[in-house]
Amino acid sequence: GLELSHCVGTNSLGPAGPWRSGGPCKMKRVRTVFKPEQLERLEQEFLKQQYMVGTERVDLAATLHLTETQVKVWFQNRRIKWRKQSMEQKAAKLSQFGVIQPASADSTDSKEEHEEDPVDVEL
Repeated sequence: GLELSHCVGTNSLGPAGPWRSGGPCKMKRVRTVFKPEQLERLEQEFLKQQYMVGTERVDLAATLHLTETQVKVWFQNRRIKWRKQSMEQKAAKLSQFGVIQPASADSTDSKEEHEEDPVDVEL
């Protein structure tokens, strides 16, 4: 289950249930702090495979005395970190050769290009 801290910022009469929304008391999930041995094993497993599912995840969680959800979320977060590092390495290699990376798809440049195209309208 979730580990929840006490009410944040209020002196309410009692904590709200973990799934109840609203009210003056907001519950905050306590951040899992992994032991160095757990992190070392998780990293070893990640080097072997970036996705851990099914019985492998259950077994690893039991071995490390963690919940299956904690292992699942750790792998999700580690994949995000791994992708970010991969993108940074690619960017560093490209800049080393003087290659300028194209603008991201989120940029407004692509929208402006379409707006600047002339449109012929017959009246």
